[in-house]
Amino acid sequence: MTEAPLSSMISLSSGCLKALRDLRETRQINTVVMHTTGTPQVLVAEVEANLTHDELLQALPEREPRLIVYELSFADKDGAHRHERLLILWMPPAAAKQQDDYTRAYDTLKDALADVRIHLTARRPDHLAYQRLVALATGTP
Repeated sequence: MTEAPLSSMISLSSGCLKALRDLRETRQINTVVMHTTGTPQVLVAEVEANLTHDELLQALPEREPRLIVYELSFADKDGAHRHERLLILWMPPAAAKQQDDYTRAYDTLKDALADVRIHLTARRPDHLAYQRLVALATGTP
């Protein structure tokens, strides 16, 4: 499989396509962490894993941006077990010079991943606090 274009500026490597397909179809992983590389820019999968929330936070670099698709597991207010896929743009303050490139990739992924309804930008780990993510997924304040 060759690289698939997402837009004229960003493409998705075949490994990244496979990782996202595995997340959606096999459910053996719940997290795909991606970064851009090269010119023209290509999104590559850096992490394909079944991570806990704490492990996800530990996987994020302090000074570099990343794009993450994460399947959040939680119980709703009635106690039913639920899952919700999130698209996260990790953009720590130290990565400001890369913001335009990653924002473009993020916007392109939002269009490409139509089944992902929750999109967020996080600049600090507390922006990804578990209860905050659950509130976004359940639509509660």
